Amino acid sequence: MTTSPTTGALAGARPVPYWLDQPGAPDPERALRGSVVADLAVVGGGFTGLWTALQAVHDDPDRDVVLLEGRRVAWAGSGRNGGFCSASLTHGLANGHDRFPAELGTLDSLGHRNLDEIEITITRHGIDCDFARTGELAVATQPWQADNLRETAGLAARLGAGGGMRLLDAAEVRAEVQSPSYLAGLWDTRGCATVDPAQLAWGLRQACLEAGVRIFEGSPVRALTSERGPAGALTLVAADGSVSARRVALATGAFSPLLRRLRYYLIPVYDYVLMTEPLTAGQLASIGWRHRQGVGDSGNQFHYYRLTTDNRILWGGYDAVYYYGSAITAARDQRPATFTRLAEHFFATFPQLEGVRFTHKWGGVIDTCSRFCAFFGTARDGRLAYAAGYTGLGVGASRFGARVLLDLLGGEATELTELEMVRTRPLPFPPEPLRSAGVQLTRWSLARADEHGGRRNLWLRALDSAGLGFDS
Repeated sequence: MTTSPTTGALAGARPVPYWLDQPGAPDPERALRGSVVADLAVVGGGFTGLWTALQAVHDDPDRDVVLLEGRRVAWAGSGRNGGFCSASLTHGLANGHDRFPAELGTLDSLGHRNLDEIEITITRHGIDCDFARTGELAVATQPWQADNLRETAGLAARLGAGGGMRLLDAAEVRAEVQSPSYLAGLWDTRGCATVDPAQLAWGLRQACLEAGVRIFEGSPVRALTSERGPAGALTLVAADGSVSARRVALATGAFSPLLRRLRYYLIPVYDYVLMTEPLTAGQLASIGWRHRQGVGDSGNQFHYYRLTTDNRILWGGYDAVYYYGSAITAARDQRPATFTRLAEHFFATFPQLEGVRFTHKWGGVIDTCSRFCAFFGTARDGRLAYAAGYTGLGVGASRFGARVLLDLLGGEATELTELEMVRTRPLPFPPEPLRSAGVQLTRWSLARADEHGGRRNLWLRALDSAGLGFDS
């Protein structure tokens, strides 16, 4: 019995996230014990929580900030993603145009400013996270996708944001990254950076500690209680302690929220990733990639991929898997059928790399909402604010989300709190079993559209009409 090249390539791959399986992870901070009082309590040690805590003490060095993390900083989505730090706050221009056409120009400008400020912060704090402004290359593998890229370039030009966009024909895109599957490309030269996401999170953690933020890891919050009235304290209850604070920022992503209302707006979708061994000089030369852009193909079910500093290829996406009842378990971090499919697609894209082996395979949850970009809100008389629903572009947008949280908690109107994006909510998902049925029907319909020239069936057209259409 022969073993397929794909099976051999996956043999020996470690079932852990590559970013978290490297030297440099900090020792954990102690767990919460006893009663603590603070001005601001942040729940969640991912990017949104870390950015919120750090910006809060930058705004007011005398502010007493506590951050609570249920396990370890960066253990969830912030340490499992592809390391694309995008300027987009709306999951791409097309999705932003569908949701917020009147303010898309403002959101695009705010997004690029946000990316610049991320780079400034990384430099200021000396965070060694391989941050590189490589840009991002969207590639078309079917003619209808090339048409969509031209539409996106046109939209960017109308917004005055087209200066960093370069449309590429087949020869030009293959001169950037050599794949026989490429028909066209759109290179956004200034709107994306690549980064080691775990090192970024650990660096932000250290910056928070140096600024006086008290971080408690291994401290999952079990309950939230509140005193009546806008001046009353909020109390976060953990297993062996509690934090009472005047203000609370909730940054728990797809995980069980302390606010019941968020369960109607969020679903956890599993995303899966492979990482190759380092390429040899000859293997790297066979695909070019001199500018080291992040790359994403343009189907409804799409792949994203990029190079690491030691010339590994991270290859993820395509399958976006929802499990009935919004279930999240460690066992679902591994899905052999998806890893096999991803490996097959990898070698179809880069046949010249046959023989390359994968060293890591992993999965994790994305906090998805029906508008595919973050939403915000407040509760408890404005004393609590939340941000969630980034749908896969949270590495960059989380800093913007943190800024929104702090403005909302400040209680006064600002440029950000007046945005339609901040003032409105996505449509809620239906309860089970309709939720699961709807997700599975949508996945099937998107796959069918990819196979039929991008043509959207009746179900997808109905979602478009209801404001629930998906733009990758």
